[in-house]
Amino acid sequence: MRSIPGYVRIAVTVLLVATVCSGCGYSMKSSLDPKYQTIHVAGFKNQSREYDLQAPLTNAVIRKFINDGRLRVVNKGTADLILDGTILDYQLRGFTFDDDDEVTQFEMSVYAQVRVIEPRSGDVLWSSDNLSGETNFSVANITSPTNRLRGNTRSFLSDVRSFQTEAENQAASEALENLASTIFYRTIEPW
Repeated sequence: MRSIPGYVRIAVTVLLVATVCSGCGYSMKSSLDPKYQTIHVAGFKNQSREYDLQAPLTNAVIRKFINDGRLRVVNKGTADLILDGTILDYQLRGFTFDDDDEVTQFEMSVYAQVRVIEPRSGDVLWSSDNLSGETNFSVANITSPTNRLRGNTRSFLSDVRSFQTEAENQAASEALENLASTIFYRTIEPW
């Protein structure tokens, strides 16, 4: 009787381990209660000193839910969940400086208060008084605030046109996009 070669035993062991472990790992399934199928995203309010931030943030959040598809975006009267929020603050800080103490790179942050409620019961699914979206942008390189967003992602950013420079407008769009992602993931994965 011939014995099974070592490489065959190793291959079978690897295959068995892979089969057992295939149930572990990333899943597109949400940990959100399956009774929630729809969401209404109310227009964000803006209490910051900057204007033109609320529509781009609202649009970015809506687009996140539409692209994902786990919660359908609907009107307020038929929604299982309602998301509303207020932009609280916009901050621009010097991040790096040159030899003359001039800012060469800025850090931009947008802060918001957000809550998601179940309209039928009035229960709050989650809320936060201090969510943020941040980005950095360089004064010298006004064509690209950062390299964090890759590929065609920039084409989906909502325009912000309230600032003096194109670099700051692009950075505001990116900070709002980052904030929208935080809001989306917090809603889809409420743990």
